[in-house]
Amino acid sequence: MRKIAYAFAALAATGAGTYLIVYLYRWQWQRALICGVLLLVIEVMLFGLVTLGRLNRIEERLRDSDRRQRELDARQEDVLTRLREPALAREETRFRWLEDPADRSYVFVPVLMVAGVVLSGLAWVVQKVATATARPAERRLAGRLAVLSAPDPAAPGDLEDLPAPGTGPGRRRARVTSAAVLSVALVAALVVSLADLTQTRAEEKNEHQATSMLVQVDLRGTDVSAARKALAAQQIWERCRDSTSMPLRHAPLGDLGNGMFAGVVRPALTDHDLMRLRGCLEDATLERAHLTVVAVNDMESGDDSR
Repeated sequence: MRKIAYAFAALAATGAGTYLIVYLYRWQWQRALICGVLLLVIEVMLFGLVTLGRLNRIEERLRDSDRRQRELDARQEDVLTRLREPALAREETRFRWLEDPADRSYVFVPVLMVAGVVLSGLAWVVQKVATATARPAERRLAGRLAVLSAPDPAAPGDLEDLPAPGTGPGRRRARVTSAAVLSVALVAALVVSLADLTQTRAEEKNEHQATSMLVQVDLRGTDVSAARKALAAQQIWERCRDSTSMPLRHAPLGDLGNGMFAGVVRPALTDHDLMRLRGCLEDATLERAHLTVVAVNDMESGDDSR
């Protein structure tokens, strides 16, 4: 599911980025803004998906770390128990002569009895001191030996998270660095190309006397009368008269009927100014109105069709 989301987001981002460049090249700013916002939304969505994936992996690692810590504690306790078994066995067989049958007779010398009691007391004190001071050492030794103990058969995935041979941190860091450098180079090339396509340059003057432009106005809604279309066409045309490098001071717009209008621009427009004017007209933001450039001609003594 995550791969499908990544693929869909990548396709949507590619489409939005492509049309963003196209609309910027055509000087259609409103459409370019919409594509830019869509591209930004897709990038935020991808960032959210990547962040959620990282958080899920962190939770899984914490869960695995807790499980391994519990297994390590269990192994440590097992090793500690094994280390204490000989001491417990010796404690159980400390006074075996007291367990001998009672039918045997012994001769005790009072002096030896007193000496035995004293020695037993000293041994008991030594034992308690040794036991109190040896427990941390035993636990440290058990912690060191727990690494060498056999893994739990119920947890066969202990070695799955270990990196494969040849995929250490150094190689991974080199791949990330190479990908970052390549991404920066691609973004820089894209920015330079886009700036080269959209910047305004000094062009050769058009030798014709004027440029005529045939446009069609389409309206949506209940009022689609000829007067409403003429008003919309005039509003869009007046709004776009300053979109070229030179303001269009002599640019009348005539009504041809049926939603068709003809505009004449003097002097004739250069290729770049014509692209900017066409983009502004077709990208108009007038409510419920859409203007389409049908034809463009350069006029002199005769008509030269483009």
